[in-house]
Amino acid sequence: MTQDPTTEAPVCYRHPDRQTLLSCTRCERPICSACSIDATVGQRCPACVGAEGRQREIPTRGRTASGAPATMVFLGLAVLLFFATGMGSGGQGIYEALAQSNRAVAAGEWWRLFTPVLLHATVTHILFNMWALWVLGPQIERGVGTWPFVGVYLASAAVGGAFFFFLGDPLVPAVGASGAIFGLFGVWFNWALRRRHTRYGRYLLNQILILLLINAAIPFLVRGIAWEAHLGGLIAGFVIGEAWSRVGGSHQAMTRALIAAAVGVLAVVAVLL
Repeated sequence: MTQDPTTEAPVCYRHPDRQTLLSCTRCERPICSACSIDATVGQRCPACVGAEGRQREIPTRGRTASGAPATMVFLGLAVLLFFATGMGSGGQGIYEALAQSNRAVAAGEWWRLFTPVLLHATVTHILFNMWALWVLGPQIERGVGTWPFVGVYLASAAVGGAFFFFLGDPLVPAVGASGAIFGLFGVWFNWALRRRHTRYGRYLLNQILILLLINAAIPFLVRGIAWEAHLGGLIAGFVIGEAWSRVGGSHQAMTRALIAAAVGVLAVVAVLL
């Protein structure tokens, strides 16, 4: 059953319960990663492959069972470093090398806008962020592709870091993947807002708004929350999601990855200038 095109709901035409940003480069109908078949240029849906006749299928490499390898890598690295920083004398050295110190960033260590996503201060801190990554990450990665997902994750971290650089305490270091996680919230918020006229879109928008309101209140209740990074990441994810929605053609994944990379570069340039 194909979704009514007037609703703009991004669901696979063969699996209406699966949201996706992929589309067949021949018929342009939306397809999920399970239906996508790599072609010489772009991807095809099973119907178009069948109509085109016998072809050689090229297996996709490097995918985990969930189809979201980058999500699993980011999650695994964060957990690994959380345990590494909590054991032995080397933990403090890792923190000093990767945390966002605004003084170090001002001195030219721009990579510190990205590396805090690997560090977390408490069990609660990492549990919330990794839960959100586990829930949001695979769906976005499967929908747009691995490299666009990597791009939006790191770009949101960089923009969140830039907001913290300009608005945060210059003497207090920042750690955590919250900026990147809020970037994922921003992408979902954009998707839901664009589809608010559908039943699923309204449901999704309500859920995202509730989560955002809860997280907006937390900095007023808990000390030490870098709300600046949350805000920056959310804006970055929303803007990137909006730009992605305007991308079409046979090179969607590459274009989306470049859009996200450009946003990350702009954040770094803003800080360096």
